[in-house]
Amino acid sequence: MRVSVLQENLHKGLSIVNRAVAARPTLPVLANVMLSTEDGRLKLSATNLELGINTWVGAKVEQEGSITIPARLFNDLVSNLSPERVDMEVDERSQTLNLRCGGTVTNIKGIDANEFPLVPEADANMGVAVPAAEFRQMIRQVVFAAARDDNKPVLTGVKTKIEGHALTLSATDGYRLSERRTALEVGSPDALDIIIPARTLEELARVIDDSEEQVLISIPEGRSQVMFHLRDVDVVSSLVDGTFPDYERVIPKDHDTVTTVYSDELLRACKRSEVFAKDNAFTTRLIVNPPEDGMGPGEVRLRSQSNEKGDNESMIDASVDGNSIEISFNIRYLIDLLNVINDDQVILRTKTSADPCLVVPYHLDENSQYIHVIMPMRTN
Repeated sequence: MRVSVLQENLHKGLSIVNRAVAARPTLPVLANVMLSTEDGRLKLSATNLELGINTWVGAKVEQEGSITIPARLFNDLVSNLSPERVDMEVDERSQTLNLRCGGTVTNIKGIDANEFPLVPEADANMGVAVPAAEFRQMIRQVVFAAARDDNKPVLTGVKTKIEGHALTLSATDGYRLSERRTALEVGSPDALDIIIPARTLEELARVIDDSEEQVLISIPEGRSQVMFHLRDVDVVSSLVDGTFPDYERVIPKDHDTVTTVYSDELLRACKRSEVFAKDNAFTTRLIVNPPEDGMGPGEVRLRSQSNEKGDNESMIDASVDGNSIEISFNIRYLIDLLNVINDDQVILRTKTSADPCLVVPYHLDENSQYIHVIMPMRTN
């Protein structure tokens, strides 16, 4: 293989595929990134056997070929090269990559590409098209609610459902639930109901940049995988086996109090509470009071305390319709939500201190709906 590529493009490509490099590889080759030539471009591939990423970089190909190179070492080197042309040549006999850039000459020992697991490529003519920017936002509004431990593997995934022209993403860790729906311009003739690892979607959201127009979602026939096709990137992932819990029954159907508050004010108050709440399992009390005389704004008070550091109380104005209520939350859950809700105001719908709280954006879009449910904390 003999190929030339710009340092900037090579570095960008490596930053994308390195997200799929195994942290603790079961095989030495899984710690590597594969370089190969394809259709006059340089193809970079990485996989940990559950998540795989291909990306293509514009290049001048003088001789076809392939090799795998230690991913971390190669990335550290390329990121520190001067912003010039990078010339690479492979000695197939010794499986060594010779790299030249400016005054730098480097030889890196690799592993034969034939030992590298195949990372499938998506079919650009198949799949359900989703607007890229909206899909990235949907992912960010849902994945944080998925479980982080493997005690219940199904909860580490995001339920992804496509039915007609409706796409729904939902995730829960048993203490909170996020669901985001959107309408698709072109629907799917076949219903789709799968569970995608939350980590896969997190990495996909990082790969989607502002220049992308759409993401194609497809399921390869006969394989328990999902594929995402972007302009110059393919992401393939294993699916999570199991049955996702019937979360519809925990979404509150009625409420006694509706509280509307500005998102940025509530977020700042939550962060102030977190300073002290972190020493008390992040417990924070929210006291919601309507206006005493029925006129003017109501209020939301957030109270947190630390036996060693002290306590904090923050009061913010709110529009309150209904009864007073005092309810305790893990304040980190509210912070996570407010960081992604993407609306200047939020609505909290509550019933009692023991019932789940439903949070929705103030401005609802008939083609895009977002709900979040937080279970209250039990306190003495």
